[in-house]
Amino acid sequence: MSDQTLKTDQDIEQLLSEPTLGAIAAVKALDGDFMVLGVGGKMGTSLAVMIRRALDEAEKTAKVYGVSRFSRPEAKTDLEALGIIPVACDLADPEQVAKLPEVANVQYLAGQKFGTDGAPDETWIQNTIVPAIVARKFVKSRIVVFSTGCVYPFVPISGPGANEETPVAFLGEYASTCVGRERVFTNFSRNQGTEQLIYRLNYSVELRYGVLVDVATKVLNGEAVDVTMGSFNLIWQGDACARAIQCWQHVASPPKFLNITGAEKVSIRHVAEEFGRLLGKEPFIKGEEAESAWLADASESMRLFGPVTTSLETIMKMVADHLQGGGKLLGKPTHFESRDGKF
Repeated sequence: MSDQTLKTDQDIEQLLSEPTLGAIAAVKALDGDFMVLGVGGKMGTSLAVMIRRALDEAEKTAKVYGVSRFSRPEAKTDLEALGIIPVACDLADPEQVAKLPEVANVQYLAGQKFGTDGAPDETWIQNTIVPAIVARKFVKSRIVVFSTGCVYPFVPISGPGANEETPVAFLGEYASTCVGRERVFTNFSRNQGTEQLIYRLNYSVELRYGVLVDVATKVLNGEAVDVTMGSFNLIWQGDACARAIQCWQHVASPPKFLNITGAEKVSIRHVAEEFGRLLGKEPFIKGEEAESAWLADASESMRLFGPVTTSLETIMKMVADHLQGGGKLLGKPTHFESRDGKF
């Protein structure tokens, strides 16, 4: 797809939702219908549409439901046009959740991050109470539960990153609630036998949102890029969606935990300097690299699913082209610089 065609949200979603061979093979092997809880979030639409497209490629007629509160009515129309069945539901309301269709395959993307520092009580409700409501409903389903690399402690930049055996940490309210979400789902899995996979995602990126967009925007606007965090992991959102679909084939009771990100550690300084070259701007670097960062070892997911399909260089070029072309952004900074766990 050429840079000139990536102007609208629809164009970008088509790019992000193109199913991989692995995603197609996964849905072909799965029985029953499919549901994305939290379809209105940054990644939910891409994932739901990839499921639908993968099913079409596999010549399967299973239903794909997209569940959200749908504060924007037009979002339902947009999903319907893409072959998704929209279902309006407040997941914090047990009565509404009880009325959701029974499906064999669930992706759980609901949760709250930004605004946690100002309203931690709401974050605890969304990230720990809602999981209990959902787990009670989908006792017999395969559930892929989205979590985050923020549950890990900072680890040395010189090392491989935290792996699935690394003990979790509690740096800030957000990370604490994410550990809570994992614990709640795990408890229901153990007690009910529900097969789950805890999907610890570390920085999904696309053209309108993500760490790369944050750094590129700062470089373009002549703002300081704080390199104190030093390094980070990332994965193209299309690859992250494909892996989420493939994770349905690896659910277990008690749950399997899996780090999802790219194989490389990415230097924030390098990214800033490279965007400076791509955008024709001199980056303004602030701070010095710390010896530790939030880094994840994704070797197990690489073993299961193989290498990612989209390289760092390719993504950076697309992000730079998108910004230079005046492309739309979501306006939701990741706060990748935060070392105190406040979001």
